Amino acid sequence: MSPSTSPSTSRSTSPGAPPFTLGYGTNGFTDHPLDVTLDVLAHEGYGAVALTLGHPHLDPFADDADVQVARLRERLDDLGMRVVVETGTRFLLDPFRKHHPTFLDPDEDLADVRVRFLCRAVEVAAGLRAECVSFFSGVLPAGTTAEAGWERLLARVPRVVAHAREHGVRIALEPEPGMLVETVGDALRLREDVGSPAELGVTVDLGHCVVVEPDGVRGALLAAAPHLLNVQVDDMRHTAHEHLPFGDGELDLSLALGTLGEIGYTGVAAVELPRHSYDAPGLAHRSMTAMTEAWAAWSATDQTSPTTTASAPQEALR
Repeated sequence: MSPSTSPSTSRSTSPGAPPFTLGYGTNGFTDHPLDVTLDVLAHEGYGAVALTLGHPHLDPFADDADVQVARLRERLDDLGMRVVVETGTRFLLDPFRKHHPTFLDPDEDLADVRVRFLCRAVEVAAGLRAECVSFFSGVLPAGTTAEAGWERLLARVPRVVAHAREHGVRIALEPEPGMLVETVGDALRLREDVGSPAELGVTVDLGHCVVVEPDGVRGALLAAAPHLLNVQVDDMRHTAHEHLPFGDGELDLSLALGTLGEIGYTGVAAVELPRHSYDAPGLAHRSMTAMTEAWAAWSATDQTSPTTTASAPQEALR
């Protein structure tokens, strides 16, 4: 099979295929140019890419960013690939502090840097016709109470929601271990507190569920289902927020993918291994094998017909 030909169509329409599309994150391919990354992923059978904005693949603030976006959209069309936009770039906004500034910064001007970045990500997503833009709350600054941090979120997140509404884009809040919004329950609470806008959904990282979710990966996915817009796939141990290849942690991958099938999730489920670019092609191959086998194992034993719990947000703004 030619590397420029995606097998995702035959895979997605074959009997027993999952209702969601398997993808891979570009933050796990930082030693490859973006075009080459897409070639490798298509060759390995991926039908989607999770694009992390920033170095080295697509700087949203570059002078020719809009030209790059248009070219990338054409390339994705040629490959038949779906795309989600990720915003977890480590040093894009501050060259000295990872993931800074955040929504929670006490300095209004610094927090505005994060807001403007996410609004720009929304514009990029619109140009790419992306499924959603994924984002996080940030770590609570020292000396700031959880209540004060929450008030900052309530004041700042709606600005991004409004921009997303203007551009017909959905945004998905990702709970992160150690951040103010740490669990699916936190994300759902914030969504409700800002008025339950249709544009705002949830990203679930399956590995994070091992670390922080009180009801595990299945409970987290069932809770998030009505608003689930994006899924990240990786392994973890319960003792550390460290993204690991499948089999190196404690995630029950078959249960996780099976639960996605059960709730009728039809979005992108993309591998996220941001510290493993040194073996990107090998991990892309092994990850596809692991996910395919995990799905097959669940399909062979589970007799539950998929529900449509999560189908509404998948179609909401298309």
